[in-house]
Amino acid sequence: MTLQGWTLILVFVGILLALTKPVGLWLDALYEGRRTPLHAIIGPVERGFYKLAGIDPEEEQSWRRYAVHMLIFNVALLLLTYAVLRLQAGLPLNPLDYAGLSEHLSFNTAISFATDTNWQSYGGESTLSYLSQMLGLTIHNFLSAATGIALAFAFFRGFARRSAAGLGNFWADVTRVTLYLLLPLCIVYAIFLIASGVPQTLAASVDVNTLEGPKQTLALGPVASQEAIKMLGTNGGGFFNANSAHPFENPTALTNFVQMLSIFVIGFGLTWCFGKAVGNTRQGWAILAAMSVLFFLGVAVTYWQEAAGNPVLHNLGVAGGNMEGKEVRFGIAASSLFATVTTAASCGAVNAMHDSFTALGGMIPLFNIQLGEVVIGGVGAGIYGYLLFAILAVFVAGLMVGRTPEYVGKKIEAREVKLAVLAIAVLPLTILGFTAIASVLDAGLAGPLNKGPHGFSEILYAFTSAVGNNGSAFAGLTANTPFYNGMLGIAMWVGRFFIIIPMLAIAGSLAAKKYTPETAGSFPTTGPLWTGLLVGIVLIVGGLTFLPSLALGPIADHLAMIRGQLF
Repeated sequence: MTLQGWTLILVFVGILLALTKPVGLWLDALYEGRRTPLHAIIGPVERGFYKLAGIDPEEEQSWRRYAVHMLIFNVALLLLTYAVLRLQAGLPLNPLDYAGLSEHLSFNTAISFATDTNWQSYGGESTLSYLSQMLGLTIHNFLSAATGIALAFAFFRGFARRSAAGLGNFWADVTRVTLYLLLPLCIVYAIFLIASGVPQTLAASVDVNTLEGPKQTLALGPVASQEAIKMLGTNGGGFFNANSAHPFENPTALTNFVQMLSIFVIGFGLTWCFGKAVGNTRQGWAILAAMSVLFFLGVAVTYWQEAAGNPVLHNLGVAGGNMEGKEVRFGIAASSLFATVTTAASCGAVNAMHDSFTALGGMIPLFNIQLGEVVIGGVGAGIYGYLLFAILAVFVAGLMVGRTPEYVGKKIEAREVKLAVLAIAVLPLTILGFTAIASVLDAGLAGPLNKGPHGFSEILYAFTSAVGNNGSAFAGLTANTPFYNGMLGIAMWVGRFFIIIPMLAIAGSLAAKKYTPETAGSFPTTGPLWTGLLVGIVLIVGGLTFLPSLALGPIADHLAMIRGQLF
């Protein structure tokens, strides 16, 4: 580890903290439905959408209606994407004449982008036409991210409202987030990427002469527009198979730094927005403090292990850190930070191959996802995932002080605790269950490239990434098969919507309750004690569940490496 590496990490966090309140203020305006400076330009477009769709943006929806409309919207987008992928060969903007995708790959990809997972069992530049990239995938990148923020707003209203029956209007929330947040930011972001050397063209690939003499075909396409929302929306799906390790997606150290910032910036802002929504911004800062503790622990371990390198290579006389699978232009510190950021935020973009990390260095990205998007969290999903753990934390605190648990003025009763446990239990049940199935069936065992604990880690990471709606690949797993495309598709759907429905039910239950003022006997939920309890609950409830699987995979891999055995 170097001073330069730690300076990069600290500057990164410092800039994010400086952006938290400004971004939170903008999100709060959208949450409240207030006018913004962009309304003069975009307001007529917004009203036109409502009129065309016959929607009254002021109409309140119960949690059930909110959930039903959200599901209908996402299923419709899923079917659209499936049709585009299957019919790709006969559609326009296909300069390289790619064939349509198979049934199982179309199924997997459509669910992947509908759930904001963006798992890719294909190589983008060698499989998809420009129309499929733009109409099938980029639209999902916007709308699945907007759905996540809309759901976070609905959950905020559950805590903030008193004796209310509604959680807002799904269509209004999604429209405002898309038009006034994601679209303007992505336009500016895409222009920055184009200026930095990222392609944005409908031209076909070009042949160039390399310095060695032979010709090489360079894939091009509308990359910058997809890259911008890929990062801001914590989507992660790359235009190219190498994702953000590809120089056309991430050409410089500056673009790499900005990409990492854009992954976290909305998640940070949502914590402040939550505090503002419930009338106490310290609540938001307390959640952000708990998130930051977990993030710092993760990045410290990853950087330490990657900088330490492989002892087997050291014994052979090869000194230095672990550069396998990393881009030289980024190095160990930036690659370790990127890996921790993208898995802490359910983004899934990668600028290095996690399969080539050291055993414990690769375990941290895996563990980040297993914690359930709560280290920092994806756009929208992270904050409501953390609030589910906050409900459990105040329940435990209530048991300790001997009184009914309360959080931001709402009594937490048996119904909310049961629903929170149900939502949190989805991840371990699905991840471990599907991993167990794949680890004993021939179709599952045919996927890993490596044997032993490392091969098990490849299977475990795939289902962790799918259920956690992260989408990053450990690499080394042949996933474009009917077995893995089908299983991972189901896992992505369960991991997204089987958490959302209980969460909305909790929001509806809380919104109907009266406000309970804090008293001297109330457990404080803004100080260091609360932050420590929240981190502890996340690690104990969310983390220890996966300890046996981690022991079979990366921990066993690490112990074998110390003994000189590699897989």
